[in-house]
Amino acid sequence: MASDASTTDQPIHPSEAEGVAREPLVLNNRSMAWVTDRICGIVENRQPLIWWVLFIPSVLLAGLLGGTLVYLVSTGVGVWGNNQPVAWGWAIVNFVFWIGIGHAGTLISAILFLTRQKWRTSVNRASEAMTLFAVVCAGIYPGFHVGRFWMVWFLAPIPNANAIWQNFKSPLLWDVFAVSTYFTVSVLFWYVGLIPDLATLRDRAKAKLAKVLYGLFALGWRGGNRQWRHYEMAYLILAGISTPLVLSVHSVVSFDFATSIVPGWHTTIFPPYFVAGAVFGGFAMVLTLMLPVRKLYGLEDMITHKHVDNMAKIILLTGTIVGYAYIMELFISYYSASKYEGDAFHLRILSGPYTWAYYCMFFCNVISPQVFWFKKARLNLWVVFIVANIVNCGMWFERFVIIPTTLARDFLPGQWGYYSPSITEKLMFLGTFGLFMMLFLLFIRFLPVIAIAEVKGVLPENDPHHPDWVKLKEKRRAAAAAE
Repeated sequence: MASDASTTDQPIHPSEAEGVAREPLVLNNRSMAWVTDRICGIVENRQPLIWWVLFIPSVLLAGLLGGTLVYLVSTGVGVWGNNQPVAWGWAIVNFVFWIGIGHAGTLISAILFLTRQKWRTSVNRASEAMTLFAVVCAGIYPGFHVGRFWMVWFLAPIPNANAIWQNFKSPLLWDVFAVSTYFTVSVLFWYVGLIPDLATLRDRAKAKLAKVLYGLFALGWRGGNRQWRHYEMAYLILAGISTPLVLSVHSVVSFDFATSIVPGWHTTIFPPYFVAGAVFGGFAMVLTLMLPVRKLYGLEDMITHKHVDNMAKIILLTGTIVGYAYIMELFISYYSASKYEGDAFHLRILSGPYTWAYYCMFFCNVISPQVFWFKKARLNLWVVFIVANIVNCGMWFERFVIIPTTLARDFLPGQWGYYSPSITEKLMFLGTFGLFMMLFLLFIRFLPVIAIAEVKGVLPENDPHHPDWVKLKEKRRAAAAAE
C-alpha cells in the first residue's frame, strides 16, 4: 500500500507506516455526493409505510398523555397511587428515568468530540435530538407532581408574590437549575451543529415554504472560510460547556435522595452511581432507536458495525460500573453497622414485598450486558438490540427500586404500606413514550438524522494524503483511461 502512495508522490499515512489498517468509518468508498444524497433523501423523499405505522400510534399516545394531564389537574394528584408513606411514586421514578435517557446525547456529542473520537459523527445528531425529547418528557413529571402546576414559577429564583424566597438549600430547587441549564445548552449545541446541514437542505429544497424555513434557520450560511472558523469555535465552546453538565445534572438529581436521612438513600455513592447509570441507559436507548433507523433508511455504510461495537463496549463498561455500585451499596450497609441501613437493604433484597423488582434490575443491568465480552455478540445486531432493550427496562427498574421500595418501609412498621401505580399513572407513562416517539419521528422526517458535514469530514476523500483516497483516485484514473 505504501508503494501505491509513493507512485503519486504523496506522503505515507501514519497508519500505513505502522502497518495498521484502520477500519473505515464510512464503508464502500462512498463519495461526498452520495453522503449528501442519501441523508437528504430521507427528508426529501416520501416516508416508508413503517414510518406512518409508528407515527400514528405515537400521536394517539401523545394525545392520551394530554388527556391524562387534563384529568390529573381537574381531579387532583389523588388519582395517582401515591400514599403514606410513598409520596414519591411513578412520577419521580419516570422523571429520573427520562433524565437518564438524555445523557448519552451530550456525552457522544461533547466528550467524544473533545477527545477527537471521529466515530461519533454518524450517531451524534440523533443522540442529541434524543436528549432534547427525553428532557421534555422528564420535565412534565415534577411540574405536575407539585399538584398546583400553575404555581411552578415559584421555583424560579425570583421573589414571589408573597416576597418569600426559595429554599436554596433544597436539592429540589437545584434540580430546576440543573435540568433547565442542561436543556438550554443541549438545544444550542444541537442547533449549532445543524446549521451547515440546514443550508444544504435549503439549497436542495424545491418547495418554496421549505426553502424559506430552512433558509431562515440556516442563518445565512454560505460555507465560507470565516463562517466555518466561527462555527468550529462556537461548537468547541459549547462542547466545553456541555461536558461538566454530563456530570452535574444527574449528580444534582441524585442529591434529591442522597441529602436525605432516609435509610437506603443517605449515601455518598449516589452521584457517580447515577451518572454511570444515566450514560448506561442513554447508550442503550441510542442503539434502540438507531438500529431500526439504520435498517429502514439504508444507512449501513455510515452506521457501521464499528459504531455498534463501540457503543456496546461502552454499555459493557458502564454496566460493570453500575454493578459495582450495587455491590458497594450492600457492603456499605454492612460496614456501617447501622441497623436501619442493614434493615433497609434486607427488606429490599430478601424479605420485602419488592424483592422481585431488585432481581429484575440486577439481571437487566449487570448480567445481560456481560454478553458483550464476546465480539460475536457485539457484532450480532439482534443480540445488541435485545440487550439494549433489556437495559432500558433495567434502568427503569433501578429507579423504581430506589424510590418506592425505600419509602414503603419507613422507620415505623405501623406506617408501612404498599405502593401500586394507578391506571392514570400507567397511561401517563405510556403517553410520554408516545410523545418521545412522535418527536423523534418528526425529527427524522424534517431534519437530517446524521450530521452531513461531519460525516464528510471523516471520508478518505477529505484527506488528500489518505491511502484509501490515493488508491481510489488511481482506480478512477484507470477507469477514465479505459473509457
